[in-house]
Amino acid sequence: MERLLPTQHLRPAVPAPLPTLDPAFFDAAQTARAWPFEEARKLVARVERLGLEEVLFETGYGPSGLPHIGTFGEVARTTMVRTAFRLLTRDEIPTRLLCFSDDMDGMRKIPENVPDRAALEPYLQMPLTAVPNPFGGDYPSFGDHNNTMLRRFLDTFGFNYEFASATEYYKAGRFDEVLLRAAERYAEIMAVMLPSLGEERQATYSPFLPISPISGRVLYVPMKHVDAKAGTVTFVDEDGRDATLPVTGGHVKLQWKPDFGMRWAALGVDFEMFGKDHQTNQHLYDKICAILGGTPPEHYVYELFLDDLGQKISKSKGNGLTIDEWLTYAGTETLSLYMFQKPRVAKRLYFDVIPRAVDEYYQHVAAYNGQDAAAALENPAFHIHSGKVPVVDMPISFGLLLNLASAANAHEKSALWNYISRRLPGETPLTNPELDRLAGYAVRYFNDEVKPTKTFRAPTDKERAALQDLADQLAGKEALEAKELQDIVYAVGNAHAFDPLRDWFGAIYQVLLGADQGPRFGSFIALYGVAETRKLIADALAGKLVTAAD
Repeated sequence: MERLLPTQHLRPAVPAPLPTLDPAFFDAAQTARAWPFEEARKLVARVERLGLEEVLFETGYGPSGLPHIGTFGEVARTTMVRTAFRLLTRDEIPTRLLCFSDDMDGMRKIPENVPDRAALEPYLQMPLTAVPNPFGGDYPSFGDHNNTMLRRFLDTFGFNYEFASATEYYKAGRFDEVLLRAAERYAEIMAVMLPSLGEERQATYSPFLPISPISGRVLYVPMKHVDAKAGTVTFVDEDGRDATLPVTGGHVKLQWKPDFGMRWAALGVDFEMFGKDHQTNQHLYDKICAILGGTPPEHYVYELFLDDLGQKISKSKGNGLTIDEWLTYAGTETLSLYMFQKPRVAKRLYFDVIPRAVDEYYQHVAAYNGQDAAAALENPAFHIHSGKVPVVDMPISFGLLLNLASAANAHEKSALWNYISRRLPGETPLTNPELDRLAGYAVRYFNDEVKPTKTFRAPTDKERAALQDLADQLAGKEALEAKELQDIVYAVGNAHAFDPLRDWFGAIYQVLLGADQGPRFGSFIALYGVAETRKLIADALAGKLVTAAD
């Protein structure tokens, strides 16, 4: 079947170019073990089996709520598989990535996180591109607003992709050929779908959802007649009278499960990943794709994201992190790292994961620059940057900057630079803009997410004695390096019989910084300053930190 080219007029900007690949990685890619390569090998076999001259990757998006990180994750991970495929095939097979928005879906419920929810009630069950935009602005509909938010963010990351709107595709006739085939094979589609439904739903189910000529709503009604020759469906409209509509031209859409298979068949999709919540329906999508004359694509099923309470993240509930929230406190590359790691393991996605992701990212980048091709292809940094990994000098961890912000009660990143420049001569915002960027993130994260919940506690008698001993041991040690200062901290903990020793470090962070954990305390002392640390201990022992927090 001929593949359809997507329209581009909804795109606000020219797509980012497809990253060039270094041929030095081609040979090493053939034995690479990272998960994107394992998935890409399935596509290589598909190309050989079907004789494909192009490979189409697709991601789906339901714009019923504000775009969330899970949506981005599909595009990021699919891009990683696409890059791996290009390496395995020595970049000799053209590839495309299509981001498809099901914006013709009816608004079945009003999202909880939109302003003036009552104003949207008259538009329930109308296509999302026919629902007024509750956020105002120049976007003509709720669907257009959410689509634009998605595209804006994908453009921020520099993804090479093409955007597709279901409303456009249906109305422009891009699906007409396959929709007519669906009318011809209506009975076969019903035979696939009905066994998956309950008895009550079976009585009213139809894969075709007509758009009411009277109200404009997407109707979930049974079909009285499907005329394959004429390409029409007949149903009872909202006024109680029979209505007949063509299945073409955007007069009807398909239920979401048949729509998956129809889209795969119509566009010739070769690869699509989706969350575990779709896994039970995968065989339905595949069967309908085959009925409509297509070859089901290769799949990758990933685990779902959870919020801090372990509940599934939902666009309509607005729980978990949003795209913009993550980018308030860390760079885009750190979110890509989070998406790369263990896609088939359910992971919690909330504010506390950000600092770890930031520090792990810089660790991977630092390791990458000394690796050979084989090792580099196993490094997450390669997949995050499609092989164009930057050279970054990051002498201070994000965790350490957070603790520094806490101790200094910093409201501006300039407060952090007062300490950084003193301890690391030559480091300035101009000489190390990446560190300056990280300092800005750290101050923002501390003030928004750490400071409001920071809780200091008074030391026990044993901890008080150990902390006073630590302050005494640090006297006159301004010239020591971080490792030597860490040795002093260890020695004091051992001398005061902390067993396990982690209880000593827990006490340090809880009493001095109002946190449960942190980076190596010797590194903190080196950055914050010996004299300043001794004063911090004195304030804690005098009860000033607990009093200030109250």
